[in-house]
Amino acid sequence: MPPSRPPASLLLALACAGVAASTHAAVKRSVITIGRTQGHGDRSPMEGQPVIVQGVVTGDFRDGLGGFFLQDAGDGDAATSDALFVIPPKSLKAALKAGDAVRVYGNVFEDPGDGKAGTLTTLKAERIEKAKAAAPVATVIGAPPERWEIYEGMRVAIEAPLSLNGSDARYAETSASFGGRLWTPSEVALPGSDHFHEVETYNARRRIVLDDASNRRDPPGLWYLPDGIPRAGSIASGAQGIVDQRHGGYRLQLTAPLQVKAAPRPAAPKVAGGLRIAVFNMENLFNGDGKGGGFPTRRGAKTPAQFKAQVDKLVATLKALDPDIAALMELENDGYGPPSSLAQFVDALNADGGDWRLIDAGKGPGSDEIRVGLIYRKSRVSPVGKPATLEGGPFDCVSSQACSRVPLAQAFRRGKRPAFVVVANHLKSKGCSGATGADADRRDGQGCWNALRVESAKRLDAWLKTDPTGQGSALKLVVGDFNAYAMEDPVRTLRDAGWKDAFAVAKAKQPYSYLYGGMLGRLDHALLSPALAKRLKGATEWHSNADEADGEGYAGSDVAGPWRSSDHDPMLLGFDL
Repeated sequence: MPPSRPPASLLLALACAGVAASTHAAVKRSVITIGRTQGHGDRSPMEGQPVIVQGVVTGDFRDGLGGFFLQDAGDGDAATSDALFVIPPKSLKAALKAGDAVRVYGNVFEDPGDGKAGTLTTLKAERIEKAKAAAPVATVIGAPPERWEIYEGMRVAIEAPLSLNGSDARYAETSASFGGRLWTPSEVALPGSDHFHEVETYNARRRIVLDDASNRRDPPGLWYLPDGIPRAGSIASGAQGIVDQRHGGYRLQLTAPLQVKAAPRPAAPKVAGGLRIAVFNMENLFNGDGKGGGFPTRRGAKTPAQFKAQVDKLVATLKALDPDIAALMELENDGYGPPSSLAQFVDALNADGGDWRLIDAGKGPGSDEIRVGLIYRKSRVSPVGKPATLEGGPFDCVSSQACSRVPLAQAFRRGKRPAFVVVANHLKSKGCSGATGADADRRDGQGCWNALRVESAKRLDAWLKTDPTGQGSALKLVVGDFNAYAMEDPVRTLRDAGWKDAFAVAKAKQPYSYLYGGMLGRLDHALLSPALAKRLKGATEWHSNADEADGEGYAGSDVAGPWRSSDHDPMLLGFDL
């Protein structure tokens, strides 16, 4: 009996399988352009398939990144990249250098790197042979592209100047941007708004990370910055390298040193007015056991030598600002006696005959390991009445693991002029440890614990309306580290309650006190009662810290002077009472 005829569906399936097999075999036999391998999207259309590509090595980074970049002469399509990253077989022992022409047999995959957004089109090579190919010319980039993906893996030369926005020496990375510096979106736009997302998109398009073509931790230096890490705000030119995508974004693996025009260090600012008030986050001033030992503590300096360097820098900062009163944050919460960090800092300020005094709140304030403090010049102002503190609720660090630091208020008087009230604050940070419910990160740019910071702001406003210092003064100043940028809910809550932003009143242009993630913004604020706002004569920051490299600080440098005495810039306000 003759065999029955297969059904049409089976014949169609066999035909398709045969076509697929022949196509697969053809791909394995034929060299294709890298542009075809890359495709037009964020992922390769040939992901998971074997290919043969041929081109020129533009950078052998096997020691640093585990592979090399290969680029061909192009496919004539400007929307596809002409290069990719190749992981060579372990059996490859031959040296490779930029300019070598090779043919590579391997399988395409998208490397997610550390699991963050974005993947790098990669070829895992099975065999590499010598070949003949013309060296590609570097693509000149004069402006930020709409999509960095079209240059992924390609050799480029950026002819536009780049603003340098801070370096992370641990991984030899420097944040850079086209067209000037970057601003934290919630500093300039309402969190979660359309404008906020526009700023995010604008920043992402202009940002590029400059890297040393290595994943090594703590390299001996940044070879592409031969004169050392410059201040943020410096301008780089002549950036040459290979466009890479890893660690959550696009970066330029540099192949030549940068040419840098370093930003100058600014002189200490001055403000008009007969009364000057400084505001300063001291970045964890901890003095061990207060007797020269007890190091390292949980925060701050690790050794007595580091502590001395820290104090010297902080003293240099305040002396250069020459305020009458200083509101301080991130002090060790260790009392007010001679062994305390605050008392010893005041002693250091007075070492050459000064007349600084501290406000003694009796205890705390608060039970957190850090606190706020107030100090003043005895010859210039006098405290009036007793200090006042606001405890409980969002300021309770005993029953809750998360809290804002307890505010400290004190009334002062200069001569026979009216009394005025200074309130030092430090709200809960944005870190997400333990945050749940309304305090979890809502992905609107405000980070975690926003609800707690808002509640802290509401309690603070209500408390100050009760006249806690008992002086009946309408001249009030609320200052400190709010851990919230200018357009975020806690700061807007206080402005909506009638408090005036000192920098807006002074018409200061683009103020900032903090640099994070390569973006500028204000975590430190000065909010004035309407009556005191009328007496403001000036408001400024001294950019002596935020723009400085970490290595200029007390832990990693013997550089004298105020530079990088903290990670926050100090503020200086002037009033005419």
